[in-house]
This record gives sequence, C-alpha cells and structure tokens, in this order.
Amino acid sequence: MWSAPYAANRRDETGLRARVRVDDWLHRREHTEQQSQRKGETEQNILVEWADEAYLDKSGVTFDPDYASDTGLSARTIGGSDSAGFLITVITVRDEDDHLWGATAFRANSTDERHYLGS
Repeated sequence: MWSAPYAANRRDETGLRARVRVDDWLHRREHTEQQSQRKGETEQNILVEWADEAYLDKSGVTFDPDYASDTGLSARTIGGSDSAGFLITVITVRDEDDHLWGATAFRANSTDERHYLGS
C-alpha cells in the first residue's frame, strides 16, 4: 500500500503551490480508464477520480513543461491517490482560454516515483 511522504513546502518550477481540480476529462476519460484494454492486462486502468486525487496531492510534484513532452505544451504532475493506493502521473494541457484539460494519467513509473520522493 502506498503511503504519502508529507514533504513541507514542495513547489513546482514556477514556485506556485496551489493546484485546482482538472477542469475537464471529457475527451480523455475513456482513454485513461481503459488503458488495460489498449495496452494489455499488465497496464493499470486509472479512474479519473484517482487522477484528480493525485493531481491535488499537496505533496505532489509538477514539471511544467513536462520533461517527457515533445512539444512542451503539457505539464506532468506526480501525486498520490489514497483511493488507488499508489502514485499516479497526471498529464494536463492548458488551452488558449486557460482551460485545464486532463490528457492522460497512469501509474507512476520508477523515475516519477523518485521525483516524488525527492531522490
């Protein structure tokens, strides 16, 4: 079972701490919640509610832009979901109207886990 390391004052690259709920998963809910059907049974399906929990984790870490992005338009947030019981990586994109879209979410890999744990 995952347990949150409650690090004080973790901040993203902009120095901002507060995050608000992802505005919209409308176009990507099915993509996120049915990963095992696309990628095989070893892939974990991620409920949007779990992704929102991880995104709002006060100990979460944000990379904006996402270090793995080809375009530099997305942000990567790594956080814990108590409901899921593990760390989740959430990829979001803001549009020109500052609307925050959930692009995808997946179980954090070992690299993202190290970022979250600060090692």
